[in-house]
Amino acid sequence: MALVESSLDGGVLTVTLNDVERRNALSRDLLVELVDILDAADADDAVRVVVLTNAGTTFCAGANLREQSSASGGGRTVDMAEVFARFRTSPKPYVGRIAGHCVAGGMGLAAAMDLSVAVDDAKFGFTEVRLGVAPAMISVLCLPKLREVDARAAFLRGNRFPATEAARMGLINAAVPADRLDAEVDAIVADLLLGGPGALAASKRLLAEVPGMPVDEAFAWTQQLSADLFRSDEARAGMGAYLEKRRPPWAPAAPES
Repeated sequence: MALVESSLDGGVLTVTLNDVERRNALSRDLLVELVDILDAADADDAVRVVVLTNAGTTFCAGANLREQSSASGGGRTVDMAEVFARFRTSPKPYVGRIAGHCVAGGMGLAAAMDLSVAVDDAKFGFTEVRLGVAPAMISVLCLPKLREVDARAAFLRGNRFPATEAARMGLINAAVPADRLDAEVDAIVADLLLGGPGALAASKRLLAEVPGMPVDEAFAWTQQLSADLFRSDEARAGMGAYLEKRRPPWAPAAPES
């Protein structure tokens, strides 16, 4: 059985972590399967949005501790930092449908999503210190989303906290009852499908690059990017559709009333 499953429907690729026995821990094999799917998604114009979710009651339990504590290994491996970074650099928007508990390295996976919703009975936590390690790589993803006071408490205490607290802290967008999870995710996906693919990719570049630029450099770069976007075929199609009060060519058909 595959550790990661995927299905494409209406431009939405749903990717499901399916190593339920190991609580979707980030093993070598799971990461290899995940990266293969993400590579294919980035190269496929039919994929407009990617939803990452889980089977079982745990979204992701972090590193596979048996592998981490063993010197043995072999076969193909994937750099964990590369996996986390690729969500940021992918031109496609990623939505986290977090249908279970999320701790340690799983927190990095959740924070790497562009948008995310969790069930409100899920537990979150930076539990690494209780194993004698620290939330090292995932801090790169999580710290920009956290107030320092929240980061210090979460990293140093190593306790678990509810999804509602993860939302308050800014690690995820929302926590909802389980019976509302699909509706919340569907609403996010519907909004994303109304955005032009090139425009969404450009928006992700802004989010990734502008915060680290000097102000003058940022203005110069974004001025050129804006000019290029306004000259694009996608922008001409989008503005034409707006002026003519019709849907742009990339948007799904309006639902029948």
